[in-house]
This record gives sequence, structure tokens and C-alpha cells, in this order.
Amino acid sequence: MGIELAWLHGVYVLFVIGIILMMVMSRDTSLISIVGIALLGLVATGSVTTAIGGIFGSFIYAITELLPTILVICIIVAMSHVLTDTGVNETMIRPMTHLIHNATLAYWVIGIVMMVISWFFWPSPAVALIGAVMLPVALRAGLPAMGVAIAMNLFGHGIALSGDFVIQGAPTLTAKAAGLPVEDVISASVPLVVVMGLVTTVIAFWYLKKDMKLGNLPGSGSDTPAGDSVFAAARVPLPTGTRRFLAALVPVLFALDVVAMFAFDLRGGDATALVGGTALLILIVATMLAHKQKGLEQVTSHLISGFQFGFKVFGPVIPIAAFFYMGDSGFVKVFGEVLPAGSQGIVNDLGVALAHTIPISKEVAALTVAAVGVITGLDGSGFSGITLAGSLAQLFATALGAGAATLTALGQIAAIWVGGGTIIPWALIPAAAICGVDPFELARRNLYPVAIGLLVTTIVAMFLL
Repeated sequence: MGIELAWLHGVYVLFVIGIILMMVMSRDTSLISIVGIALLGLVATGSVTTAIGGIFGSFIYAITELLPTILVICIIVAMSHVLTDTGVNETMIRPMTHLIHNATLAYWVIGIVMMVISWFFWPSPAVALIGAVMLPVALRAGLPAMGVAIAMNLFGHGIALSGDFVIQGAPTLTAKAAGLPVEDVISASVPLVVVMGLVTTVIAFWYLKKDMKLGNLPGSGSDTPAGDSVFAAARVPLPTGTRRFLAALVPVLFALDVVAMFAFDLRGGDATALVGGTALLILIVATMLAHKQKGLEQVTSHLISGFQFGFKVFGPVIPIAAFFYMGDSGFVKVFGEVLPAGSQGIVNDLGVALAHTIPISKEVAALTVAAVGVITGLDGSGFSGITLAGSLAQLFATALGAGAATLTALGQIAAIWVGGGTIIPWALIPAAAICGVDPFELARRNLYPVAIGLLVTTIVAMFLL
């Protein structure tokens, strides 16, 4: 079984490297992911039929895990189509164009607002709240949709989620694993979160401005407004009073969502569900007011349009998501209890093996904890590996005699920046889908800024140990 497990780890690492290289070269990774799933199943079970069936089973598992995100994106998109067709979007966002005058301001304002809201409600519901309102404003100001996605993604799924100062889900998990008070981990994470956030967002913005000047992004080219294309004529015009009523109702309802999240302590999936349900109600009301007798049919039509968009976006993502889920609990769900006793999953086993094969020093400890955070983040959740990072931080800190909180915070930041939604394509789908950009392209554009940010943050952590 030891030899089989070694082969399993080798196959997984080989395909992870292959997928990353394909992403860097902007090539599709679906086929590689499917072959990787089949080979993992074959090595683990020795059965060709089980390996082939595991491909389908892994797809089912991935879709099940992604379904809440798919649904909320579909509904948000369907709602946006209704508001655009009726001219409500134009009425709602035109006043906001006076606050954001150029692409630079749009990038930083959207990012900071996203970060603040994500601290309180986590990024997924924040993406829906902000994207539906701010995307057209940013386009009007000259910031391409890709720029909006980058800003929301880095500030929300990166800075806010990796620190998690308000909800404290991430630091609680890592602190428990490291045997530390959660306050110590939060305090130690503040300078690292600041460094990581500043380095990554500034470098990403520099790359973005460079591409805009070269005209490499749709809608880019200058900081001047992009014209009136965002405010195209409504296909189903509403009376002025009705349109203004809906334009006021939409932000009020989403604001009430925010109040409800505070009042009823709604977080994560519950908060996302509330936003999705609100968007569905807005879709129904706007459609019935616009189409009257034909409203029943048009509600269904808009929902179909939203679902078509959602599954078109998620289609290429499901195979790669299925492969990386095999690195965690998904492997047992699909192929059964074939891993040896004591195994914590392919990814976590690799992290433990890495920690036990490297000599201990301050620099090596920081690099190893960061590397383990990155590796465990490859499953796309960001949270599944942070307990391992906390445990390793405690191990290294015991050997070093200090630095447990700093190492724990570093592992947490590395795992969540990679797996929480800035590099792994399916983890950053909410921002990509809301902005209508390719999630693989968004991941590719985030890769260099995040990698540089992690390197600088790890070096800073070495000095803080």
C-alpha cells in the first residue's frame, strides 16, 4: 500500500504541475484533468472500470459542491438581464457615475468597498451585491470588466478572506490547530495581510494599466469614460415613474439584505442564499411590471437565459474542479476507502511529507509553511488545509522556540490566497461570472501578482520570527 500511495502522490503532483503550466500558457486543462482523475482511480483501485466510472463520479461531486455558487450566479445574471432590458440599470447607476470618474478610481474604490463588505459577510455574497451595481459604473468610467473582476477578487477573496478579522472563521481554525489563542493569530496576521494585500493589488493594477494602454483588454485604452454604450436604449421601456421606483427598490432591498445579515447573523451560504432569493424576487417583480400579461412566460425565459449563461461559464471549470477535489475528501467519496489508515487525503499527506523532509531553520520554516499552504490550497476551498498549516506552524515553532503565531498566520494567508479564490479557477468563478470574463484568464492574470505577493510576505515573515 505504501508503494501505491507513493505512486498516487506522484501522479497527483505530476498532473498539478501540468495543469499549472497549461494555465500559464493559456491552454485548456479539461482533458488533462480528466486523464488525471482516471489515472488516480486506476492507481488507487487497480480497476479500469472503477477508474472510468470515477470520472463521472468526480463530475457529480464537483457539481454538487459548486451548485450553490452556480445557482446564485445564474439568478443574478438573469436579474441583470431584466434590469438592463427595462432600463432600470441605467436609471439606478447613472448617479453613481459622478463618484467614479476614471478607471484608476474605479479599481481602488470597488476593491476597498469589496474588502469592507467581505469582512462582514465573506466574499461570495459581497460579489453579488457589488457586481450587480458597480460593474456598469466601472465600465462607464473606462475600467474593463476584467479589471473589475481582479479588484473584487483580490480585495475580497484575497485580503478580506485571508485575514477574516470580523467573522474569524479562518483564524479560529488555524489557532485551534496550532494550540494558540485566536487573538494571537489575528494580531500576527495583520502585518502579513497588509503586506500581501498591498504588494498583490498594486502589482495587479500595474499589469492592468499596462494592458489597458496597449489595448489588450476589451473596453480599455484610457481613463476617459467609455461612452454611452453602457447605457444603451432599453428594449422593453418602462414608464419613467415605474423605472425610477424599481431603480430605488433594488438597492433598498439589497441594503435590507445587509441589515438582515447583521440582525440574524447570516454568514457564508446563508448570506449567499438571501442575496440569491432577493435577486429572484427582483427579477419576478421587474418582469411582471414590464411584460404584464406575458410576464409568466418571460420570467421563465429570463431564468433559462441565466442558467444557460451559468452553465456555459461553469462547463470548462467542472473537470478541473473535479480533479483538485480528488486531492481532498472527494477522493474517498468517489473511489471509496482505498487510502491507507491514517491518511488525511492526498494533498494533506503531501504537505506532511514535505514538512518532515526539510531541515528546520527560521527561513526554512517560513518557506515550508507557505509552500504547504499553497499546496493545500490547490483543492480550491482555501480552508481545508489551514488546520494542517496551523499544526505545522506549531511543530516548527517548537523547534525554533518562537514564532508560532506568525507561522500560523503565514500558512493561513498562503492557503486562502491560493485556494480561497484568486488563483484556482473554480474558486474565483463568482467574480468572473458576475463580470462576464473567463475565469481561467482571470486566474492567469492573478498568478504573477499573487506569487510575488506570497514571496514578499514570506520574506517579511522571516524577519518577524
